[in-house]
Amino acid sequence: MTNFKDIFKRSFIEGFSRYDMTPENIIVCFAIATVLSVYIFAVYRIMTRKTFYSKNFNIALFAITEITTAVILAVQSNVVVSLGMVGALSIVRFRTAIKDPLDLIFLFWAITTGIVTGAGQAEIAFVLAFILTISIFILDRLPIAKAPKILMVGGEGKDFQKKITETVKKYCSFYTVKSCAINNGHYDIVVELRTSKESDLIEEISQIEGVTSSSFLCHNGEVTY
Repeated sequence: MTNFKDIFKRSFIEGFSRYDMTPENIIVCFAIATVLSVYIFAVYRIMTRKTFYSKNFNIALFAITEITTAVILAVQSNVVVSLGMVGALSIVRFRTAIKDPLDLIFLFWAITTGIVTGAGQAEIAFVLAFILTISIFILDRLPIAKAPKILMVGGEGKDFQKKITETVKKYCSFYTVKSCAINNGHYDIVVELRTSKESDLIEEISQIEGVTSSSFLCHNGEVTY
């Protein structure tokens, strides 16, 4: 007599064995995963043109897509293999520090692509690639705010800081003195500012009596509102 336990066990095992694991299907899955992983590799290379580019991390994205595809194919082929895979992967720890949040996006993109491709739903992977590519490129070029510049001035003399701030005020609607260090009468002043007349400002500051050095620094980091 068949009880509920037998019915549940049969349906559970059959649910994992419905996927047609023919050699042709496996080759197609890996071919699609390879195309998408190469695409992720190219997009990551283009997006990191202005920042620190790690070729090893980019290669890892390619490999992660392929490995995840193999794992999902193996999980679907046999319920025993899937349980063993869960136990084996549970001891894996990713300890590499992610320096850029964008790297985390590409990491999850590679993993997700491998999962849906291995599950035989490659159309989801292609739609995801299209949406992510368009979104990332648009948001990357969207002007949210203009990053401030850093003016560094060194020199000495009476009312030196006052002369510098008065000159900066003529060219900038916004400025903040971030630091002012004095060592034996020598001033080192750092000013955060926003201006479109950098050359005029730096030229006038260099002509102030007592100025020994002046320089502008720009950055592509976080913007403070």
